Amino acid sequence: MAGGEPSRAYSIVFARSARKELESLPHSTGDRVLRRIEGLATIARPRGVRKLVGTENLWRIRVGDYRVIYAIDDDAQLIDIIAVRHRKDAYR
Repeated sequence: MAGGEPSRAYSIVFARSARKELESLPHSTGDRVLRRIEGLATIARPRGVRKLVGTENLWRIRVGDYRVIYAIDDDAQLIDIIAVRHRKDAYR
């Protein structure tokens, strides 16, 4: 299923903390991360996505040294961005 799902428009919502984390990134890094997040609207499970072990519905994508952790609700076609963190802090 990863990377090969049909094109459907998912809505993207941010946890307040994730939005603050994204806004605190350096401008060029934040732009790259935001572009990848926006891409999740059409491909919720892009190439390279990983399901987080020990969780029911959390996924992560890599953007350089940063990780975007999110949940997917296929029925509601919703992507919930949980965290945008540097890799050393992403899984705490």
